Amino acid sequence: MLDYSIPLRKHITPWRSLCGLTSPSAEWIIRNLNHILLHIISLHSYDFGGRERESKLTSVIYLKNGICNIKFLGSCYINYRMQFEKRFSILHISNMILAIGSMLFHATLQRLQQQGDETPMVWEMLLYIYILYSPHWHYKTTMPTFLFLYGVLFAIFHSQIRSNFGFKAHYITLCLLCIPRMYKYYIHTHDKNAKHLAKLYLITLFLGLSCWGFDRVFCRKISIWEFNPQGHALWHVFMAFNSYFANEFLMFCRAQQRGWDPRVVYFMGFFPYVKIEKPKAQ
Repeated sequence: MLDYSIPLRKHITPWRSLCGLTSPSAEWIIRNLNHILLHIISLHSYDFGGRERESKLTSVIYLKNGICNIKFLGSCYINYRMQFEKRFSILHISNMILAIGSMLFHATLQRLQQQGDETPMVWEMLLYIYILYSPHWHYKTTMPTFLFLYGVLFAIFHSQIRSNFGFKAHYITLCLLCIPRMYKYYIHTHDKNAKHLAKLYLITLFLGLSCWGFDRVFCRKISIWEFNPQGHALWHVFMAFNSYFANEFLMFCRAQQRGWDPRVVYFMGFFPYVKIEKPKAQ
C-alpha cells in the first residue's frame, strides 16, 4: 500500500513522468503536481475511510474539458436546429478535439500527446482566420484550400521537428492576425449583449494569461507551498470560456452580415448563445 503521509514529490524525479519521458514544456507542470503518483493512478479514488484522493490540477482540467465539450456540443445542436453556417459547427467540433487532446496530454505528459494538444490549437486558429476573413475574400475556394494545406503541412512538420519557442511564436503570430478583424467587428457591433460577449472574451483572456504567467514564473516557489493555487488549471478553465465567448460573438457578427436578425439569449440565465431568425426567403 502507498503511504499517504509521505509527500510523493520527494520520490519522483521532476524530469520524468510515470508514463515515460516528458516533453520540455511539461517539466514545469510536473513540479507543481503534489502526490503525482497517487493521482495519476486514479483520478478519483477513495480509501476505506472515504477520504478522496485526487489530483486537483488534473481533476480541474478534466472537469473543464467535460463542461467545454458539453457547451460546444450544445452549440452544434443549436446551429443545426437554426440551420446556421457549417463553418461554426466545424469550429465547435475543433474546440472539442482540442479539449480531448489537452486532456490526453495532461494525463500522460508525453511528447506524442503534446502534439495532440498543440496541433489542434493551430488548426483552431486557422479556422478563426477563415471565419474572420472569408466574408471579405473575393476568391471563395482559395482561402480554405490554402488554410487546409497549411494545417496539413504544419501537422507533418510539427511531428518531426519540435521547438517550444518556435511553436509559441507561430501560435502567437496566428493570434495576432485575428486581432484587427476582431476589433473591426467589435466597433461595428452596436448590440449591447453582443458587446458584452466581446468584453467577456477579453476578461477571460486576461485572467487566463495572468494565471498561466503566475504559475509559470513562480512554479518553483509554488511547488513547496501547502496550498497550490492551481494557476495552470485555472488557465484552462478561463480559456475554455474564452473560446466559447469568441465563437458566440463571431456567430452574432456573421448572422448580422447575413441579415438574420441575431440576438443574444441566455440558457438557464447563464450560458449565452446566439439565436437567429432567417427571412422566409432563405
